[in-house]
Order: sequence, then structure tokens, then C-alpha cells
Amino acid sequence: MSIVLKRAFEPARAQDGYRVLVDGLWPRGVTKLEARIDEWPKEIAPSKALRQAFHQGEIGWGSFRRRYLAELKAHRETMRPLARRAQRQRVTLVFSAKDERHNNAVILKQYLSMLNGRAGLAPSR
Repeated sequence: MSIVLKRAFEPARAQDGYRVLVDGLWPRGVTKLEARIDEWPKEIAPSKALRQAFHQGEIGWGSFRRRYLAELKAHRETMRPLARRAQRQRVTLVFSAKDERHNNAVILKQYLSMLNGRAGLAPSR
């Protein structure tokens, strides 16, 4: 499985493969042409309330992670095609957060990897 993470402000490259914007808001200052986004499934981004609580410091990383994982479970079926795609080709999760270790893309990558580890997610033929 090939899932990589990349900030939206870094140049898009051919080796990025299938580029998925994983934020609910478009990255400020990045044009659609520059971003070269193939998919923008807004429903898998953290909810507005969760995103704001984390960015305003009302909740910490652990709480954000637990709550975001709970939100992702509600969209499991939406994410199955993306998880399958990652078995066939490189998928780049594009995010705009400054913190490259503590953001929703990190959690989403882990969740997609977990989905691929479950039975019934073999690559489509």
C-alpha cells in the first residue's frame, strides 16, 4: 500500500500519483491548477467543530485523534474505494496544516491502512 502525506503548499509532482485533499477548507493561496487535486471528499475531513477545537487549543492531540477516528468510522464506506486505490497506486493525502506530525492526514493515513488490513478489502480486479 502506498499512501504518502504532502502539504498543499509544496509543488505537485507526477510521482504524487492520485492527489486527495483531506481538509474541509481549500488551502489559502493555492490555486486549483497548482494543487492538481484529483479528489476532494469533504465528508472525510474533520468536522468544523472538531477542527476549531483542536486549532484553538481547546482539546489536545489525543482527544482530537479519538474524536476524528469516531467521525471517520461514520464514513467508512466512502473511504473504501480510496483504500482500494492505495493498494493499486500511490495516493497522496494533501493537507494544509503547518504541523506535519499532528494533523488529520496523519490519522487518515493510519485509518486507511487499517481498512486495507481488514478482510474484504482486496484490490478490485
